Amino acid sequence: MKNFKKERTLVIIKPDGLQRSLVGEIITRYERIGLKLVGLKMMVPSAEMIEKHYTLDPEWVRITGEKTIKGYKDKGMKPPIEDPLQVTKLLLERLKKYMASGPVIAMVWQGAHAVQIVRKITGKTEPLMSDVGTIRGDFVLDSYEMSDIDERCIRNLIHSSGSVKEAEDEIKHWFREEEIINYRLIQEQILYDVNLDGILE
Repeated sequence: MKNFKKERTLVIIKPDGLQRSLVGEIITRYERIGLKLVGLKMMVPSAEMIEKHYTLDPEWVRITGEKTIKGYKDKGMKPPIEDPLQVTKLLLERLKKYMASGPVIAMVWQGAHAVQIVRKITGKTEPLMSDVGTIRGDFVLDSYEMSDIDERCIRNLIHSSGSVKEAEDEIKHWFREEEIINYRLIQEQILYDVNLDGILE
């Protein structure tokens, strides 16, 4: 049986998140819902590390290109390039420049449905389309259209894993096993204990 309580996901606060002093706010959003922070590090990633991160799944290049082209067409806009592989190649170059431009904070969050919960709190990839109440919806005003005009990557503060399998692969890429801490958090008894034993003395 799957242990939802131990599900983990990777979150990276990107250079714009640090530069806008939103680290505390971002961490608070994930903590407040009941997720547990089990890994944390600050670094300036290399372009090679970023490229490997985004290509851990060999299908990412094709899927991302197709989704990007579809996104343009759904909005009635003409994609800058029609070939999905070329679209992603251009995007990857911009991602490497963006993500390696300054320090990032990589985190591992653990808890029930961690991947979906983090994605919900974070908001859609394009801040313009993110709901109010999400991190991107509340703190970013960027759009694909604006980033395309400027020939840069969209600035959306955070990367978060898209699936449990993706999270497992990404966590291994960013963290050694000994850098992830197993510990007890008092609030877990309230979140997960079946009978809430031990509240009354």
